Amino acid sequence: MKSSILSRCAVAALAAALNVSPALAGAGHDHGPKYGGVVREVKNVTYELVAKPDSLTLYVNDHGKPVSTLGAQADAVIYAGNDKTTVKLDPSGENRMMAKGSFRVGVGVRVALTTMLPGSPPAKVTFNLK
Repeated sequence: MKSSILSRCAVAALAAALNVSPALAGAGHDHGPKYGGVVREVKNVTYELVAKPDSLTLYVNDHGKPVSTLGAQADAVIYAGNDKTTVKLDPSGENRMMAKGSFRVGVGVRVALTTMLPGSPPAKVTFNLK
């Protein structure tokens, strides 16, 4: 009994460190960042946003496998203080979408992203940057 409680506490602590739901932490697939960004999952699709001052890069995976972004569209709205910037991300590789420019990123910045992958309904994902 004691080891079961300790195991659940360890899973919850790991989930908190990786910024994922404790229920998903033991689900058998990795939800942690692979590219140094912020990770969110919507309907089994994992979105990782890497935000830099000169680019926004979105990586898309399904259970750890790359999801093709060929023909996909994504729009991001960046909220930084009182500023609101809208940007379009274009396919840029197997499972990647990207926008180049000058962006405010960092703690307190929020990015609301809408993705339209071919054959899938639009997905809305919000990232709180660190």
